[in-house]
Amino acid sequence: MTVIDNAIYRDGARVASPTSLHESFELRAEHGGFAWIGLYRPTPEELAAVAAEFGLHPLAVEDARKGHQRAKLERYGDALFVVLRPARYLDAEEEVEFGELHVFVGADYAITVRRAESPDLAKVRDRLEHSPELLAKGPEAVLYAILDEVVDGYAPVLAGLENDIDEIEEQLFDGDPMVTRRIYDLASEVMEFQRATRPLVDMFQALERGFEKYGVDLELQRYLRDVLDHVFRAVERGESFRQLLQNALTVHATLVGQRQNEEMKRLTETSLAQSEQTKKISSWAAILFAPTLIGTVYGMNFTHMPELHWAWGYPFAVLLMVLLGFVLYGVFKSRNWL
Repeated sequence: MTVIDNAIYRDGARVASPTSLHESFELRAEHGGFAWIGLYRPTPEELAAVAAEFGLHPLAVEDARKGHQRAKLERYGDALFVVLRPARYLDAEEEVEFGELHVFVGADYAITVRRAESPDLAKVRDRLEHSPELLAKGPEAVLYAILDEVVDGYAPVLAGLENDIDEIEEQLFDGDPMVTRRIYDLASEVMEFQRATRPLVDMFQALERGFEKYGVDLELQRYLRDVLDHVFRAVERGESFRQLLQNALTVHATLVGQRQNEEMKRLTETSLAQSEQTKKISSWAAILFAPTLIGTVYGMNFTHMPELHWAWGYPFAVLLMVLLGFVLYGVFKSRNWL
């Protein structure tokens, strides 16, 4: 059974607790007041039965049946259809889980269709039942309490996101290679959070425009404006988080560029140092090559060789080796190879 709670309220008090949808329809007519029916993932047949009894608009019912709706408020005559995107922060996964809640509000009914574990509407119902003066204001009070609960649920989400952003700022300067992925994942969470909260501003302003026309209680108007103030703060913080993450990406790109430049500089310096060493080795090899060549030629001991029988042949060869070495040394030294 997907009916989580089912009650008839009159003058701020619960006067009946029907055990079935059919019974709630009968008791509502008997006692007057309004019905508050809480559904969790209802079947199409249950949703159709509720829609038929309370005259819910087919388009709103279709949205509730299909799910996956954006946050919005639509008015069908004197009835309201509200889609909310409650959220909760999962510490272990460091993720934000978004739910979906549909609320139908009319003159004598408030119907909630929940698609996720949050928000805890039992807590909302208990709060209202302990505030009979507020509950006596009718289905609009139920809508206010649900809106207040959903918006209050954004506070721990914002705290979790803020903590993640603080950790990212530390990772940025530690050179953690996984920080880029974490920034992108967190930016996606923040964007989803903004999609859940931004439409609330227009929703509350639309409600405000209907205050006078639909005779909304003055005290309830004050409560709704207070929730709107919380919405503004949540939207502003979400925007600031998005900007911080954009800045983090910019800083990360700058730091990566600096590290790459430093690495290139180090490689260039290493290459230059190796080049200098190569020049020195090549220079000394050339200097040693000249006497080695002369000595090798005269060491072949052929019978017919120039100056082979000259008395000064040996000193001349040695002197030639030394002179060639000094000449080559001077040439390389002048070119800063040595």
